[in-house]
Amino acid sequence: MTRGSEGVLMRPIAHIRTAFPSKFGIPRQSRLAPGLTAKIVFEPAFRREEALRGLSGYSHLWLLWYFSESDREGWSPTVRPPRLGGNRRMGVFATRSPFRPNPLGLSAVKLLRVEQTPDEGTVLIVEGADLMDGTPIFDIKPYLPFTDAIGDATGGFADEVKGHALSVDIPPEWADKLPPELLPTLAEVLAEDPRPAYQPDGERVYGFPFAGFEVRFTVRDDTLTVCEIRPDP
Repeated sequence: MTRGSEGVLMRPIAHIRTAFPSKFGIPRQSRLAPGLTAKIVFEPAFRREEALRGLSGYSHLWLLWYFSESDREGWSPTVRPPRLGGNRRMGVFATRSPFRPNPLGLSAVKLLRVEQTPDEGTVLIVEGADLMDGTPIFDIKPYLPFTDAIGDATGGFADEVKGHALSVDIPPEWADKLPPELLPTLAEVLAEDPRPAYQPDGERVYGFPFAGFEVRFTVRDDTLTVCEIRPDP
């Protein structure tokens, strides 16, 4: 880390590997699709086994990361949260929008295991990440239940939509195209409504890449129907 005249410059300590090669389809918050697994691979300078000593004793971790695909010049004091239909503006600091003065993300993930590999050194296998494949990670901290879990916390306007979920229909002819272990995870992702903002066009076909496949679907009322799954070219 170096200090410049306009701020602090940081370098990634790791990158994450996930099932999402693009932004579309990624859960909007961590742990909304708890079945999603990912691998955190450390940069060579930080592949130090002693740096992870004691980490396996924790069940969950905080990831501090960079919205690498959302960085832009300037910023807006208000944004349109997708969960509010994309037509209500809220203050950027009252949201988790990626379009911020400093495009940093914070995610809580479950640590499944610390794994030794011959080519990548010690890696972390985590569950419930909401990051795009290749996202740079600036820091990893343990989640501490006795201080990080606040029982009487309130969720502001986000509480209005926290229970929203779509019914998901994956017809057998398309479900059979996926490896069986991926099917429950895809259903979790789709139930969270991956559309960029609520759009009531029941005829529109949406699509996104997921774990090496292209998934296409429509949404009518509160039901999402998969209409095609094919290998991603």
